[in-house]
Amino acid sequence: MAEPAGIFIREVQRRDGTMLKIRQLSSGDVGCVVWDAAIVLSKFLERRECTEPGVLRGRSALELGSGTGIVGIMAATLGANVTVTDLEDLQDLMKTNIDSNSHLITGSCQAKVLKWGEDVSDFSPSPDYILMADCIYYEESLKPLLKTLKDLAGRETCILCCYEERTTGKNPEIERKFFELLRKDFDFEEVSIAKHDEEYRSEDIHILQVYGKN
Repeated sequence: MAEPAGIFIREVQRRDGTMLKIRQLSSGDVGCVVWDAAIVLSKFLERRECTEPGVLRGRSALELGSGTGIVGIMAATLGANVTVTDLEDLQDLMKTNIDSNSHLITGSCQAKVLKWGEDVSDFSPSPDYILMADCIYYEESLKPLLKTLKDLAGRETCILCCYEERTTGKNPEIERKFFELLRKDFDFEEVSIAKHDEEYRSEDIHILQVYGKN
């Protein structure tokens, strides 16, 4: 059956041949579409679970700025217990995508509202993983985002941050500012592109592994 006007399906094939089917909208904010960095991070998680079986299974994960929810949903298909988060106006889209892919989910997945910079007490205890893809785009959101990361992350929390390096307009300055702020409270290293999915990788898309400073 055809999708309603303004809704498009992005299919991402998993390694076992099954398809994640993610609804995206033709109009709306940046969270309404599936960005390349989200696919790269999703497929990285899948490859990592293949090379390190059990690294996600049974673990708790929270995705920031989930948008369509693709990264968190992929993690849930790999056995993680996931909370995908974004603003109120994206909850319906995330819940629809969770429901549409529920037959592939072997962990759990739920959607919740989380506005960066605000109280995170509803999200305790700290997750094993925090996932974020293409969250570095508005200068005014950087400090709230970093506050939320600091408030959410525990001593053992691994933050996986994937972003597409953009060289136009204010993007380089925004990225520089993000890393300047990140270094104050976190240590990080880039994941070698050789460890990304064999097909879904790009020299312009980076994955960072981030931990809070002890």
